[in-house]
Amino acid sequence: MLRTNEKKLVKLSVMGEITHPTFLRTKYNIGANGALKVLPGVGGISYNCRVGDSAVEFAADHVEPGVTIKRHASSSENDALNTFACVGNMARVVSGEAKGKTGTVTGKHGGVEHIHVDFPEDVKATMTIGDRIQITAYGCGLELVDYPEIKMMNCSPELLKAMKIKEPGGGRLEVGVAAIIPAVLMGAGLGSVSCNSGDCDIQMFDTETVEEHGLAGLRLGDIVAINGADHSYGRIFRKKAVTVGIVVHTGSIAAGHGPGMTTLMTSSNGDIDARLDQKANLADILGLRKMKRQSEKKK
Repeated sequence: MLRTNEKKLVKLSVMGEITHPTFLRTKYNIGANGALKVLPGVGGISYNCRVGDSAVEFAADHVEPGVTIKRHASSSENDALNTFACVGNMARVVSGEAKGKTGTVTGKHGGVEHIHVDFPEDVKATMTIGDRIQITAYGCGLELVDYPEIKMMNCSPELLKAMKIKEPGGGRLEVGVAAIIPAVLMGAGLGSVSCNSGDCDIQMFDTETVEEHGLAGLRLGDIVAINGADHSYGRIFRKKAVTVGIVVHTGSIAAGHGPGMTTLMTSSNGDIDARLDQKANLADILGLRKMKRQSEKKK
């Protein structure tokens, strides 16, 4: 098991409210090919969009899986929510009809500065916009004791353990991923000065490259590796670097955009070896859809 500084980490409460969906003032989503479409976007409660579902097949633009929350009281409080909450953290509903129900943080979305939380369908059916959700934020400051060059971000200790990362030796780690993506496809989000919140989009407009790397099957919640991406102190290209992240929102028709990826770990020197694994998805790693799958088998 990887040695970490987990015992030194602070568990902190952060809270947000379920957001209302928003829409563009232009009334149209403008595609990279010049086409105009009207599509659902960010915010709200996504009743039929959840981790484990396709990130590219929905008729949507940047739709966020599960339940989207934001802290409306102040920008600094929302910054804290978006920085301290980590993928894999437990979230508890503290108001409304679903009060007491728990879910799991599955991603972060930059620009709108949203946090995504997964809940079972029956729980989402009882929730309303404005319900408050409190997160036990745990993971900010996480370090790998034996791999100081590899930086951790947005990752809870629970998720790190569940990923079952291997140590082949030579100062390297082997991580199971659903896809290996070249840095040339990364778009919106590049140039950010920090990767401790937000995401970076995977452009899907070059069909030949998408087919070559098997990206048409990308799912929300997929763990992916980006070759040539260094997220140590912002999102930059570095030939030897490798970054591992999680797919957090659906694709987009807008130029420079696509499925979003929140950073989990990054190595400037490329000390991360990516191993393809079809089950490298939060739905499988954390068992988020286990109950639903069991009921489907009974049918």
